[in-house]
Amino acid sequence: MKSIFCSLLLLIPHVVGAPFNARMASKSSKPPFFILAGDSTTAKQSSNGGGWGDGFLNTTLFNGASGQNYGHNGATTVSFRAGGDWDNVLATVKNTRTEYHPFVTIQFGHNDQKPAANISIAQYTENLERFVAEASAAGATPILVTPLSRRNYDSSTGTPKIIESLSNQTTATITAAHNSRVNFINLNKASTDYLNAIGPTNAYTYNLNAADYTHLNAKGSVVFGGIVAELIEREYPNLKHDGFLHVKNELKDDVERGIYYWPA
Repeated sequence: MKSIFCSLLLLIPHVVGAPFNARMASKSSKPPFFILAGDSTTAKQSSNGGGWGDGFLNTTLFNGASGQNYGHNGATTVSFRAGGDWDNVLATVKNTRTEYHPFVTIQFGHNDQKPAANISIAQYTENLERFVAEASAAGATPILVTPLSRRNYDSSTGTPKIIESLSNQTTATITAAHNSRVNFINLNKASTDYLNAIGPTNAYTYNLNAADYTHLNAKGSVVFGGIVAELIEREYPNLKHDGFLHVKNELKDDVERGIYYWPA
């Protein structure tokens, strides 16, 4: 009996040290409801914006899983709150938490980095941490998402490589996740790796329009929405196991091997 008790004591630090949202997710058998908070690289496709959000919601959720896209063109971690979008996110958490397990994905950076926004990296990090705390308090599992890569290449070495213009915001997002003890997905790395592998000619087919290297068209939304789903599956394998989250095998395999994928 003493041996069993000591063994249980050894397990306690690992349980206490696990991210709060990972523990919460493992206890829920309800279907997930994904509430997407972010800028135009999360938002629905429109004349001046479009991200991975709708591709994720419309092609990777099954078996009663659902969600809502609150991505907002031009949003920063300040304006998303000031304009009332964050209040809508929290209200949706409270309205869905009885029937669903709400997840809130939080992805900013593209507009926060602009000089006109006047948001320092320290403020950006603090704003993300506040989003996380409030989403958790409302009853959701927050997931921080590093910013989707822009499709701008440097060809000076002869081999085109993505210009990693969001590295500071990526690092800050990861820092906020560690400080808040919640999970994050590194969409910036995953999207950069894929774009480097397929090269600019293929990457530009995902552009919202020919000269837009930031926003995604509908096909691009499906591809990068699938990448987001795959990254979430890795953090929450129970969502895949229970049939709530599924990425097409061809998309998954092509992205992993660095092969250009165009949705049918």
